[in-house]
Amino acid sequence: MSSLTSPPIQPDIDFLGIGELLVDFIAEEKGVSLDQVWAFRRYLGGSPANIAINIVRLGGRSALIARVGRDPFGIFLREKLHADGVLADFVRVEADAPTSVVFINRGASTPEFFALRGADMRLSRADVSPQLITRARIIHASAFALVSDSARHAIRFAFGLARQQGKIISLDPNYSPQLWPDREEALQVLASLYPLVTFTKPSLDDAHRLFGRGRSPEEYIERFHQLGATTIVLSMGAAGVLLSDGQTLKRIPVRPLAVVDATGAGDAFWAGFLMASLDGLPLNACVQFGRIIAEMKLQRAGPLPKSVDRRQIYGQWMTMEA
Repeated sequence: MSSLTSPPIQPDIDFLGIGELLVDFIAEEKGVSLDQVWAFRRYLGGSPANIAINIVRLGGRSALIARVGRDPFGIFLREKLHADGVLADFVRVEADAPTSVVFINRGASTPEFFALRGADMRLSRADVSPQLITRARIIHASAFALVSDSARHAIRFAFGLARQQGKIISLDPNYSPQLWPDREEALQVLASLYPLVTFTKPSLDDAHRLFGRGRSPEEYIERFHQLGATTIVLSMGAAGVLLSDGQTLKRIPVRPLAVVDATGAGDAFWAGFLMASLDGLPLNACVQFGRIIAEMKLQRAGPLPKSVDRRQIYGQWMTMEA
């Protein structure tokens, strides 16, 4: 007697972001401290959400697991995700908490920000669909979400399922002492997650906030390895990118260009890196493709073009490299 079994679920989503879906209110005036800003413009915000949109623009498929409030900002976020082609079916509407918002100035260096958090802190393990994890090729989260104990358990559960299934797991350690005053707790949480993680992309600012100033980039790389990270991509602004797999360390320089708009360049870089990794490119090539996508973003106001033919870029770039 034979038994019928369901066919295995095939991955049909390239990128699944978890947590950190919010509204960014970015200052209209440049070079003004946050307490002096008079006008803001509303944008969809949160690293996982921005990467998800960029993945779609690079020809991939994206989904998000998150929470928003039952309010106009929550409607705005869900409609924006839908308009940008991101699967938002797993964005839960929270009746008892408002959509999280962040106010950001446009300073010359690291922006100043002020966060009012609500629904995103309510993310829970019950929000994580095991079937959606199985459908995804990359699972991504950020330290912004890890501040919440509830969201922390949700992300740990998702990463554990993804690890069992051999998925690519990506973690952005965008730690902020303003949001998470207990730095030692943050380090312990990262140390508990990094053994599950495939790729992590700290910035030099992230490293300063986590480990203090006064160390070399190579020392920061070593600190992340000590936390359990395996493959580290450390972005250093004009100084370029350091790539470490624990065995070799390679510096990839930036190329001089006229910057029109730097907002979102880091998320564009990471979307390019992750898509290149899905396409089977070696790590060094993934970083270089990420740099190309970041440069595309830096040279235009607003987001990436609606459609970017990444394979055409591969062909042009590889021809130039040959």
